Amino acid sequence: MSKEITSRAQDYSQWYNDLVIKGGLADYSAVRGCMVIKPYGYSIWEKIQRTLDDMFKATGHVNAYFPLFIPKSFLSKEAAHVEGFAKECAVVTHYRLKNSPDGKGIIVDPDAKLEEELIVRPTSETIIWNTYKDWITSYRDLPLLINQWANVVRWEMRTRLFLRTAEFLWQEGHTAHATKEEAVEETMKMLGVYADFAEQWMAIPVIKGYKTANERFAGAEDTYCIEALMQDGKALQAGTSHFLGQNFAKAFDVKFVTKENKSEFVWATSWGVSTRLIGALIMAHSDDKGLILPPKLAPIQVVIVPIYKTEEQLATINEKATEIKKSLEAKGISVKYDNDDKQKPGWKFAEYEMKGVPIRIAMGPRDIENGTVEIARRDTGEKHTYSFTDLTTKVEHLLEQIQLNIFQKALDYRDEHITRTDTWEEFVDVLENKTGFVSAHWDGTSETELKIKEKTKATIRCIELNAHAEEGKCILTGNPSHKRVLFAKAY
Repeated sequence: MSKEITSRAQDYSQWYNDLVIKGGLADYSAVRGCMVIKPYGYSIWEKIQRTLDDMFKATGHVNAYFPLFIPKSFLSKEAAHVEGFAKECAVVTHYRLKNSPDGKGIIVDPDAKLEEELIVRPTSETIIWNTYKDWITSYRDLPLLINQWANVVRWEMRTRLFLRTAEFLWQEGHTAHATKEEAVEETMKMLGVYADFAEQWMAIPVIKGYKTANERFAGAEDTYCIEALMQDGKALQAGTSHFLGQNFAKAFDVKFVTKENKSEFVWATSWGVSTRLIGALIMAHSDDKGLILPPKLAPIQVVIVPIYKTEEQLATINEKATEIKKSLEAKGISVKYDNDDKQKPGWKFAEYEMKGVPIRIAMGPRDIENGTVEIARRDTGEKHTYSFTDLTTKVEHLLEQIQLNIFQKALDYRDEHITRTDTWEEFVDVLENKTGFVSAHWDGTSETELKIKEKTKATIRCIELNAHAEEGKCILTGNPSHKRVLFAKAY
């Protein structure tokens, strides 16, 4: 099966598509720009969702659900917000179909036009803040810490499975606070949650920073982000947390009475990650043989493949494999015992290698006699023979090692691809030949930022949170600069 995968060196984009399709994660749909998430891909999303949901609830958040449809007038209440999303909105104008007069199919009933058009949710700030107006009256109602798991629609012209589709799944947190300080603290707290999840669960190292005005979320005062680096040297924004100030509260007249009996506008945040994280998983870790999944998010952590010639041998292997499977599952490890006789062991080995299963256990009649099994690691390809004694403990330890090794490999690659440059020539050379993040001086103007993007297709991914002041000259204009920023070409 690995021979069917385009190599990364040959065509990285096609390699990615091959892994998504042949790894059984997703498929193209009949609807332009939309995807079908297949069971294996959706099970990864379920693990992402379950873990993040626990992390959100541990920080005091609760889940709710708001409408898919947003009245058009809501979007126009926050000027920057509507400008940012206007070109991506799908609009519902009618509510009924009818048979075509010529008898050929159906048509939109012209008499069923909506009085006000409805926007299919591109994000939920407006519908949520219109609701918060009725929920918040006093300081006793604050903070309001709500998250929503939902789908959204953004009418993308150029789509790619998981990374950029017209419809995708995500979560969006929307919180309301009595003070600016509380809202800023919430924004940073959730950025930290995303960073911890990316590094500890996805095994992807990330850089925390904040966006420039050009890259800021429409309607936010500040946008914070985590940026990851893929194996082709392009950056990927893996999560964002926005300090919205009082913009949406003022747009929807959401006020509260303080302890001092004064009426004030509330302070807001929003934050979200999406199914794009699955695309990040694929591109950060996988190889030319297929997917490599971190054990914590792998739908199947261990697969057991029997090797036999007779039914009698299979019966003996079945008994031992079932015992091992139960022992591992008792420790919370997801195990598949594949004794399906429709495919040979070699095919199964290639199949589970393609699917990125972290550990493969091969077991034959001689292994039963010797009291041993052969274990293969997906991340390194190494094979070792282990005795049945304490096998569960050994597998647990091996899964931990694989998780750490995958992270370390990604971290080493990321660190090797952060390059400081001081001249325009160096900057362009690194972007074209080395790729990765480029740390360079920028004069702080939107004009220069846009010119650099136009000339190189590189954007300012973020200004690092821990970036130190450093005097220098802008790589393009030569004007004074007080801090380096991180540029990269990105998805």
